Amino acid sequence: MSTALYTAKDFIIVSLPENARPSQNPETDVSTWLETGLINGRSYVAEFPIPDFKIGSLDSLVLQSEELAKIDSQIYSSLQKIVEILHALTDTQVSSITINKQSIPEYLTHFQWDSRKFKLDKSMKELIHDLSIESFQLDADVRATYSNYNNAKSNLAAAERKKTGDLSVRSLHDIVKAEDFILDSEYLTTVLVAVPKNLKHDFEKSYESLAEKVVPGSASILKQDDEFILYNVHLFKKYQQDFQNACRERKYIPRDFAYSEEFINKLKQEHDTAASEEQSLRVQLIRLVKTAFQDVFVNWLHIKALRVYVESVLRYGLPPFFLIKIIAVPPKQLSACKTELIEQFSYLAGNAFSKDKRGKINRNDSSLHEYASLVDTEYEPFVLYPIQLPQ
Repeated sequence: MSTALYTAKDFIIVSLPENARPSQNPETDVSTWLETGLINGRSYVAEFPIPDFKIGSLDSLVLQSEELAKIDSQIYSSLQKIVEILHALTDTQVSSITINKQSIPEYLTHFQWDSRKFKLDKSMKELIHDLSIESFQLDADVRATYSNYNNAKSNLAAAERKKTGDLSVRSLHDIVKAEDFILDSEYLTTVLVAVPKNLKHDFEKSYESLAEKVVPGSASILKQDDEFILYNVHLFKKYQQDFQNACRERKYIPRDFAYSEEFINKLKQEHDTAASEEQSLRVQLIRLVKTAFQDVFVNWLHIKALRVYVESVLRYGLPPFFLIKIIAVPPKQLSACKTELIEQFSYLAGNAFSKDKRGKINRNDSSLHEYASLVDTEYEPFVLYPIQLPQ
């Protein structure tokens, strides 16, 4: 059903020997049963063509099977991280991303091995290496760019705080002017003080006596907010430290600010620079994340194809005659779908282990003895790999 294709969040790749038949419908070929019998024909079934690869010894296939399982998991984690970053930056849904001009479900169900990029004259080992190295490099690029973006975002937040805090902490570069200061004097200087509003009268009455040589009547109000009043006070440089210490004792807050045109211009540019850098890295990161998702997803599916091929050879032997399908599973039907598949093809596991009626290995089989803990209870009687789309 085409409806299942576009609503599916879960897919299943299944590989069966070409001569397999559903046990309860042995007169029906596998393709027909998958399309019409599996969960009453409500799934969408398509071919999943995999080319023949250059394989080595049985021992090498066993090692590659283990390596592919590990890489598969790592690449899926990378995809989840990429999606997490994408959601943090945009409202883009994964379902809206296209791969090779196809929706993700369409790409899955029309999969073709990219032999131009991953050439079939290479060994299995080389293909695994190329796919994993490219995927991990993309993951590293995304994470590095995301880290740079977060640093830029923090710098912008710090610059914003300097503009939006109260007068006791905010930057003063957009408040003060040159005429508020005594400049280029050998003896006199100007001190800025943020005074809590409830201490206004106390400050104005006492500031001249907080230190020696304070210029009488020199305090002027430069700015007010909800909590503080910013004053400038002129005095002799020699007594600046005494004045500031006395302010602190009375809960007035001296603001360290040495006026210079160069410093003022630098502070004015700081916010604009931080905002520009944050926006630039944001655009760069969004573009990178979308591209990386597409490339890593393609690589992930190629790794899946290699896993299916290797596991099929290990299960069914050579020459590689097996039927491979991909199934789009309707929402909330994954468990039912797997159960039906196992019921119909459990006989393919043979008699190596005792199994329950669904074909699952029975861990309580007394004949296993001390080996029971080593048996993979998720072992299926045939090759089956679920694919959960990153959300």
